[in-house]
Amino acid sequence: MARVVKVFRTLRNHWKKSTFAVCVLSYGGYWLYGKHCDNVLRREACLVAREFGRQQIAPQERLRKATVILNPAACSGKANNLFEKNAAPILHLAGVEVTVVKTDYEGQAKKLMELMEQTDMLIVAGGDGTLQEVITGLLRRPDHDKFSNTPIGFIPLGSHNSLSPSLHLLSDNKVKDITSATLSILKGETVPLDVLQIKSEKEQPVFALMGLRWGAFRDVSSTISKYWYLGPLKTNAAHWFRTLREWPLVRDVSVSYLAPSLRPPDLPPQKPPRPNLLYRIIRRLKNHWNPPVEEPPKVEEPEKWEETRLSTIELFIQTHNKNPVERRLNDSMMICAEPDNLTVGEFVTVGNKKQEDPTVFTKDSTTLEASACQLELPEASGTFYNIDNEEYEAMPVEVRLLPRKLRFFISAERREQLLSQTQ
Repeated sequence: MARVVKVFRTLRNHWKKSTFAVCVLSYGGYWLYGKHCDNVLRREACLVAREFGRQQIAPQERLRKATVILNPAACSGKANNLFEKNAAPILHLAGVEVTVVKTDYEGQAKKLMELMEQTDMLIVAGGDGTLQEVITGLLRRPDHDKFSNTPIGFIPLGSHNSLSPSLHLLSDNKVKDITSATLSILKGETVPLDVLQIKSEKEQPVFALMGLRWGAFRDVSSTISKYWYLGPLKTNAAHWFRTLREWPLVRDVSVSYLAPSLRPPDLPPQKPPRPNLLYRIIRRLKNHWNPPVEEPPKVEEPEKWEETRLSTIELFIQTHNKNPVERRLNDSMMICAEPDNLTVGEFVTVGNKKQEDPTVFTKDSTTLEASACQLELPEASGTFYNIDNEEYEAMPVEVRLLPRKLRFFISAERREQLLSQTQ
């Protein structure tokens, strides 16, 4: 008992050192527990992947080939370590022949896609910038129709992963997000995604999966990191300081657009079986004696463009890839424009919401549905676009929808969750 009293007396006499020691031990315990949970997640994912690797294949079959485009600079230079510890073991245990190609500089992924050979699956390990470079390089190829059928997997390793919520169930744990995304690639369930082709007169086309953003909220979003010293108030401060420098932040734009087209029925996943020999012989004889009448070629009608002028704070041209499993009547993209009568307080409030989800718009916003559009900006605007969170100089462009152009791997759980939201 005397020893216990002595310990408490020592702690009381040195309460500053005791408090510091308790804080260090608590943080150390929390850190070790987090590492243990991460190891448990990796072990469980590897056990699932091992079951795929134990599946037998026929003697004439070969291992599936996967080409991985990895951006080591993503996530502040941590992407390579995250991939090697969380995704690579799962792919190897599943019996996949993996070829990892690392990018060394910005824009290299586009050039690598021009040289890529045929593969069973293409895996993008990085963020929004890496993904956009890969699909841009892929769709710029002369034989892009052939390579567009290659399923694409996305492993979220970047600071911005806008497509991840459409494909995977997200959590607060980075390791869990990476392992679950890798397992969804092994399970093989895919979903078609729309692509936007953004073309100007000066440069080659750029392709996007989420959309094109232009306006005051985009400009403020690019400056929020400068106010890091304000902590949780930096988003409010950035929007408020922007209104002090200039107000109102309204911009005029001329939008010409085409009406959306009807969505054709989904193609069957497999080709129908070939008819038997007798049926084919009878059909050929019938076509020989009574040849079918050739229909005259259809005359393509000229495109009917409609023009409107918008006065807005923010313009966002976006796809429907936020919920790719939703059944729609039309193949279209959405042109959303915020109203030009927002007050300063509303500007700050809406800006906070858009920082979390840029696709959120106010009730009074203007929404147009189109299959293609042309943007005519004021001369010498000196502004920038955000195309899938990548910055480009703003200029007159034509945005055209490529419906269901690419196929991406999706987790079955996320598909069911998205289907339940549409019902």
